[in-house]
Amino acid sequence: MKKLNIVFFGTPEFAVPALDMLYNHPMVNLQAVISMPDRPAGRGHDLKSPEVISFAKDKKIPFYQSGNINVDNGFGDIVEGADIFIVLAFAQFLKEDILSIPKLGCFNIHTSLLPKYRGAAPIQYALLNGDTQTGVSIQKMVKKMDAGDLCLSDEIELSPDETGGQLYTRLKFQAALSLNKFITKALSDELEFTPQDESQVNFAPTLKREDGYLDFKNENFKDLKNKVRALAPWPGTYCLNEDKRVKVFSIEKDSSQLSPGETKIIDKKILVGAKDTALRLVEIQLEGK
Repeated sequence: MKKLNIVFFGTPEFAVPALDMLYNHPMVNLQAVISMPDRPAGRGHDLKSPEVISFAKDKKIPFYQSGNINVDNGFGDIVEGADIFIVLAFAQFLKEDILSIPKLGCFNIHTSLLPKYRGAAPIQYALLNGDTQTGVSIQKMVKKMDAGDLCLSDEIELSPDETGGQLYTRLKFQAALSLNKFITKALSDELEFTPQDESQVNFAPTLKREDGYLDFKNENFKDLKNKVRALAPWPGTYCLNEDKRVKVFSIEKDSSQLSPGETKIIDKKILVGAKDTALRLVEIQLEGK
């Protein structure tokens, strides 16, 4: 059986387990790694390579870095003859000219059950909405964002207290497992493609720091709890105390009677009235402390 020639497009640490799986797969020729340029990092602002490039350097895999792959023609030689492009957390869209290069197509690994949560923050939105399931989808890429035909979907169950950071860790390894299943199907010529149901599409746009504001007066406890866990560790959640931010890491229900937005300290407990119940701020950090 002929090995698959694969080019991997990715950037952050999240993509490394999937890349590592490809590197160690006996039926894959990992032809090249494509990623973003080195960026200043740390107090000294020294240039730091993306994690997938550090992996490529360590394993002596050919690599190419570009801030805009769609206008950069310098990577053509190292992707010539590729069977498949695999894209995971690359942070750039690919134009149609690039999508047409590999013989079998370009495939994106997405951390939701498409067509649910197309966009940049599917992990957090699954938790924000209190979903009980999420997963990993692999879809054949088209020009429209996350809209290609599905060839694999793997579900995982969510726990009611799972945080964004915990789910991030689970899904980066699930992405590698799902990719391994995809490779098996591709090698056996067993890939099947299912169009996404456009009537079921919803989106998970990029999150901003301001999205972490806890509006106790107008939000109920369930939504506040989901926000606290979904946005941990980033961008985090906060409330205001005399115009100063107070980071909120943990909350719990309390039996006290408080009106929405009302704040009291009782028995050294900081209590706040939400829209439907009182709650306790269990773990917080004052701005600058």
